[in-house]
Amino acid sequence: MSNENATIDFEKMDGLVPGIVQDARTGEVLMLGFLNPVSYAKTLESGFVTFWSRTRQKLWMKGETSGNRLRVVSAATDCDNDTLLFRVVVEGDGLVCHEGTVSCFTKALAMDAANTKTEETRG
Repeated sequence: MSNENATIDFEKMDGLVPGIVQDARTGEVLMLGFLNPVSYAKTLESGFVTFWSRTRQKLWMKGETSGNRLRVVSAATDCDNDTLLFRVVVEGDGLVCHEGTVSCFTKALAMDAANTKTEETRG
C-alpha cells in the first residue's frame, strides 16, 4: 500500500533517520547515510540525495565535489516511517564510495556463527 503523504519519524534517533541508497537499475545497495528534516526537505526540493553529516555537522549533498550525485528516481519509507530508501541514478563516473568503488559495501565479513546455525538446523 502506498502512502505518499507519510510523515517521517525523525524523533526515534534524535532527529535523524537512516537513508539507504540503492541503484535504480541494478538494485545494488550503494551506501547509507543519515538525514534530518532539513536534509530531507533539501532532497525533496533538489531531486538529489542530501544527507546530514554527523561528523561535520552540516548538510552534505553526495557528489557535490566528485560529480557523482545521486539523482532520486523514487523514494519510500519503511513500515515504521523511520528509515528511507532512495532508488537513484548515479551521475558522473558512477563511483559512489569515497574509496573509489561503486558501492560502499565491499568489505565481506565472516559469518561463521550464522553458517554453523544453518548447518545445525539442516542436520
